[in-house]
Amino acid sequence: MSAINYVTKETFEQMKIELQRMKSVDRPAASKAIAEAKEKGDLKENAEYDAAKEAQGLLEARISQMEGVLANTRILDETTIDTSKVSILTKVQMTNLNTKKQVTYQIVSESEADLKLGKISVTSPIGKGLLGKKIGEIAEVQAPAGIIKFKIEHISV
Repeated sequence: MSAINYVTKETFEQMKIELQRMKSVDRPAASKAIAEAKEKGDLKENAEYDAAKEAQGLLEARISQMEGVLANTRILDETTIDTSKVSILTKVQMTNLNTKKQVTYQIVSESEADLKLGKISVTSPIGKGLLGKKIGEIAEVQAPAGIIKFKIEHISV
């Protein structure tokens, strides 16, 4: 995974804290679970040992994946974002021309996307359709239900 991941400073710090927790808390706990399972006898028929080893393997994979993501992460400074057009980390207020409903989304990286919080991924169909659009322009987004048209009303940080 070599794609650049753009995030806010807060998200980057949260990611570093999560990685540190996995290394300093979860990793020793997994090792301890393996040691305790080893003490229970024959390893060939020890389901607890097998489960502990599998959990450790999954943890190591998550740590490795998080390290890769962090290595390819770039912090975006919100004060330098151009709000004349839709870009990553901008908040876009728009009107769905099919339903006449107004919605506001913030365009974020895949790792920060959370629709409940109004954050959509830059790689999502709507995110891709909005990128580069200016106030007053119409964005046509290909969705499973057909083409959705959004009129850009306001762009902010």
